Amino acid sequence: MPAQTMENTVKTADLDVDLKRKSDLHLARKIWHIVAVSSMAAFYAYAPETWSLTILTVSFFLFVPLDFARQRSKALNDLMILLFKPIMRRSEVNKLAGTTYLVTGTMIVVYLFPRDVVLLTLLFLAFADPIASYFGIRFGKDKIFGEKSLQGSLAAFSVCAIVTYLFLSFNGLLLERLLIVSLIGGLIGALAELIPIWKLDDNLTLPVLSASALWLVFSLFGAFAAY
Repeated sequence: MPAQTMENTVKTADLDVDLKRKSDLHLARKIWHIVAVSSMAAFYAYAPETWSLTILTVSFFLFVPLDFARQRSKALNDLMILLFKPIMRRSEVNKLAGTTYLVTGTMIVVYLFPRDVVLLTLLFLAFADPIASYFGIRFGKDKIFGEKSLQGSLAAFSVCAIVTYLFLSFNGLLLERLLIVSLIGGLIGALAELIPIWKLDDNLTLPVLSASALWLVFSLFGAFAAY
């Protein structure tokens, strides 16, 4: 077995599973993240609001308690590891999974912020974190905070600026200030992905920080005037 694989192998009395570390490229997890959160955004955009809220709330109350429960049950934890091993990290074996923080962050944003802020935040969440991580792992030679790199942050800025531009154009929002708001959106997404908040998972901090800052920008530039 290669040295890297041996380092990533989780061993217990009943389990021997190869899991990725956070520093690994882990493309399966990144693709899953993009597809899952993009699908969530599409459903929120086109399904009736009550359906979206109901499904999100049910998902929260199904997954989050289960994630806490597996911390107390070795059998349940081993089963969850086997089921989710393609997208699970080694660091999540004995800690809450990133999905718990993602669902929690999404719940906070959906219930607190207007629809356009929620949708743009979900798009930031879908693309900024995995793409920043990819570029950071592949090309991140200039570290800023811990393992966060300048290259990853520039990737996050570019992605969020493009996403903001396309979102505002498609929805006919702030067209007279399209470029400046898109650049601000890129900065918001990059900073939300970069800045560590205590030791909280960025699947929680990124959507909450992004939505808060986007709401402020949208308010200042009059995006809610027609509401």
